[in-house]
Parts: sequence; C-alpha cells; structure tokens
Amino acid sequence: MGKTYFIADLHLTEHRTDITEAFYAFLDHHMTVGVDALYILGDFFEVWIGDDEKDPYALRIAQKISALGDLGIKVFFIHGNRDFLIKQDFAKACNMTLLPEQTVINLYGTPTVILHGDEMCTQDEVYQQFRKKSRGWWWPRLMLAMPLWYRRRVAANARRKSIENQKGKPPEILDVTEEAVAQMFIRYGVKNMIHGHTHRPKVHEYSDGNVRTVLGDWYSQSSYIVADEHGQRLMCHPFNGS
Repeated sequence: MGKTYFIADLHLTEHRTDITEAFYAFLDHHMTVGVDALYILGDFFEVWIGDDEKDPYALRIAQKISALGDLGIKVFFIHGNRDFLIKQDFAKACNMTLLPEQTVINLYGTPTVILHGDEMCTQDEVYQQFRKKSRGWWWPRLMLAMPLWYRRRVAANARRKSIENQKGKPPEILDVTEEAVAQMFIRYGVKNMIHGHTHRPKVHEYSDGNVRTVLGDWYSQSSYIVADEHGQRLMCHPFNGS
C-alpha cells in the first residue's frame, strides 16, 4: 500500500542546522520504498534569489531530494512566498516537478486542491500587493537579470519590510479568510484542500463536508501530512521526536 507525504514552510537555511537535521531525519525515517510521492508546498527555503546562485548548502539539499528518485518516489513542488524564484534548473537538480500555484491531484480517490495558501490571506492588503507584483511576468525577470549581490540586498530589505508589516496586526489579518477558502473550494470543485503558509497546523472540517488541512512550520517541530487509501493524517513532532 502506497503513501504520499506533504510538507511546507521548512524555511531551510544553513543558519538553522536544527531544521536541516530534522528534514534529513524526516527523509531517512519516512522516505522509504513504498512511498509514492512527496509534495513540497512552498517556503521550502528561507529565501531564494535565483537558481544561478549555486549555493553549496542548497545543492546538498538538492542531492538529498534527487536521491528519492532511486526509491521510486516522485517529488513535486509548489512555490511559496519565499522561494517563488525557484526555476527549472534547480528543479532538475532535485529531480522534482514544478506545479502550478493551485493544483488538483487525485489523492487515493479523493480529488484534492493543494497550494501554498498565501493567496487566501486576502485581508493582508500590503502583502497581496507585493504578491501580485512578484508573481507577475516582469518583476521576476527584472530581478533575475540583476547581479546576485543586488538580489541579496533586495531579499534582505523585503524580509525587513515583511516583519514590519506584520507588527501590531491582529492575528486574523495574517490568516486565510473563510470567503477566500470557500471560493477556492468552489473554483476547483473539490471537497479536500491542503496548504501551508499560515504556520497554524489544524484540520478544519466544515458543515458542507469540505475539509481543509493546514501544515505547520518547522521552526520547532516537523510537520507533515501522510495520506494513503484510508485517509490522511496531520502529524506534528518536536525535533526530539520521530
């Protein structure tokens, strides 16, 4: 019997060796023969300024992911708000497939829409303005045409502005809105949704039968969803867990 795993919001960086080690432990423990696929739903890295950076740390991560193919495990990736500049070069190094920002999959007989989730945080108008620009056709091309040192500076400034934008805001402003969630269910005609971004792991069950499962971040835990023909389970373990 096969299994499929989902993760998001690891925010991998060489400065957080605990997260990196937790990710490696997750791969060693769970990515075994019999696993069908691993879906990474965005914000895999803390920041990504372009495939041309050739960062040794990121390349080691790529080697780890690429090795899953030897076990017959397919890897899929949906961009987040931190790593939307990941392109085909890095995807090829990982032997993973880039997916559209909202994708419907057949999860053991259950049609399921998967996404990072930031597009549903519609009350955060400042962020949504940035998102619209950063996902447009001209801004990514402009950024990738700039030298690496300039992109590093832009990324650092964007991170500072993001922190300032979040200060003092009510928590619900930074969460998804129920209206946006309902529209997403209607748009794709499914009853099951999986996403990350909000760092608020929970299974939301609605009166109409819809189910929305939110993945947690990896700042102090490993958070993942495992699905098989019997259903899906949201799991969150402290780093000293398994």
